[in-house]
Amino acid sequence: MLLLEQESLRWILLGFEALIGLVLILASKSQPFPLPSRRFGWVVLSIALLLTLGQLAPNPVSVLGHLIILTGLGSFGLLVGIHHLVRTRREVLIAPFSGFLFCVGIGGLMVTTWPELNTFEQWSGFAALVMLGGGQTWLVFRGLLIGRLPLAWSQAGMVALQRGFIDGPDGAIACFEKGWDAEEEHLNPMAYVALHRLNLFVGNQEKATEWLHALEDVGGEKGVAPEWIQAIHEALVRLDPEAATRLPTLASSEE
Repeated sequence: MLLLEQESLRWILLGFEALIGLVLILASKSQPFPLPSRRFGWVVLSIALLLTLGQLAPNPVSVLGHLIILTGLGSFGLLVGIHHLVRTRREVLIAPFSGFLFCVGIGGLMVTTWPELNTFEQWSGFAALVMLGGGQTWLVFRGLLIGRLPLAWSQAGMVALQRGFIDGPDGAIACFEKGWDAEEEHLNPMAYVALHRLNLFVGNQEKATEWLHALEDVGGEKGVAPEWIQAIHEALVRLDPEAATRLPTLASSEE
């Protein structure tokens, strides 16, 4: 009976690891820079597949081994994820999903060793679990529920523009349309001026006028660094010099 329970628990942990990996890979498409979460998702999924193959071996990885692997993956993912979540602000998926891995790993290790702990160690472990739960709740709210990346979307829009992608779900226009936020209004003019120029470039005068009004409502181009506007103009001129003639001159823009 114990062997059956151990085997079932191993398969549950494998399914959990594979699920986290798949979610990271699929959800990475919603990020301005999908590469970090996609890479980490493939790492988690690959380890889960290797461990699944190991289940066919005479001595598969024990439940304790799975929990240690989950703790290690979660620790590494938390370091990388919090760096992106707080410092680079380019990605919000790795931290909360790594937190799930870490909490399951640490929680499982505590439960495994619980009978061997004295009263003080059990209370300390309970307090640690409560703190882990609070930290994971913060990561979920900060990353998955309210995590917006206006600056990263503007950066991704500029990258797409430099590569020549204007339209489409991953094009510069789509990225810049996500590059404004009511809570970070100082970043909005960057996205507005880019959307104005891009819609002029593609000949969508109605949309260009709409974004121009939005830009004027937040103070006009005075709130945007001239280098940012110049970089947009230079990229569009390289793509199509004839279409770029629809853009206002840089001199008149600065005025």
